Amino acid sequence: MNKALIRIILLLVVAIGIAAMVLYRDSLSAEALEQWVAEYGSAGGIVFMLLYAVGTVFFFPGSVLTLAGGAMFGPVMGTVYNLTGATLGAGLAFLVARYIASDWVETKSTGHLGQLKKGVEQEGWRFVAFVRLVPLFPFNALNYALGLTRIKLSHYLIASYICMLPGAIAYTYLGYAGREAMSGGEGLMQKILLALALLAVVSFLPRIIGRLREGPKFTTDELKQRLEQADKPLVLDVRVVDEYVGEQGHIAGSMNIPLEELGKRVHELNDFVESPVALVCRTDRRSAKAAMILAKEGFADVHIVVNGMTGWNEKGYPVE
Repeated sequence: MNKALIRIILLLVVAIGIAAMVLYRDSLSAEALEQWVAEYGSAGGIVFMLLYAVGTVFFFPGSVLTLAGGAMFGPVMGTVYNLTGATLGAGLAFLVARYIASDWVETKSTGHLGQLKKGVEQEGWRFVAFVRLVPLFPFNALNYALGLTRIKLSHYLIASYICMLPGAIAYTYLGYAGREAMSGGEGLMQKILLALALLAVVSFLPRIIGRLREGPKFTTDELKQRLEQADKPLVLDVRVVDEYVGEQGHIAGSMNIPLEELGKRVHELNDFVESPVALVCRTDRRSAKAAMILAKEGFADVHIVVNGMTGWNEKGYPVE
């Protein structure tokens, strides 16, 4: 059997599996899953992990499986089974995408798409760690997307397993606490409060990771030097339009998106997610807020320009 035919068969299997999952999703409840797994007795944990892996490949909602794992197996073994099943499924989806389409993507990766792909590959496991800790993209789709890059499988699996752990602990415990609430177990209030605390920690991770991904600040001299190089950064000016075209002027070639609009217009910067971005405002207060927004959206190389346009003008550098 030639490689092209195998690719077609794999693609059909995945497409049929996803279609079936969509059609029968309503009947695949946590209760039905629990009953089915219970029939296998002591082998139930292994069966559950395999189901989780297959469900991940076919786009079954991971949250449903994770909550069910916590309810069935408790906070400790539930976390182990959930995390292992999710990582197995993520690895399978990664390999399927790599086998089916990575060669084709490699030949088509030119221009901005090629730059984005190259940036992801250069970060390697660090990029995987970031998107696992800060879920910017749907989990199931991301597994396939990363398979189209040249990130090493071992790096992908290890980073996924470790960095999905906080979320797995929180949602597994939530499933366990929900089960205890329904059955009226002891210490119910403490368990609910602990579940909420774990969720709060996970929800706070994007802010922490965002700060870690901010690059060093640029002085105006450093920015001027970088703009004279071949790999110059995007200069993003976050002042309002009146300031951008006003007395201080703006840096030639810069892009203007006011801070107040940045959250809604961040998609306009998709081509620069893995490229250096220099943030400019009148001084650097608004730039610092913009850096947080971009870092939380996954931008990998964000730099605040110290003293902004005020410092740029004091140096006598050209403006438009």
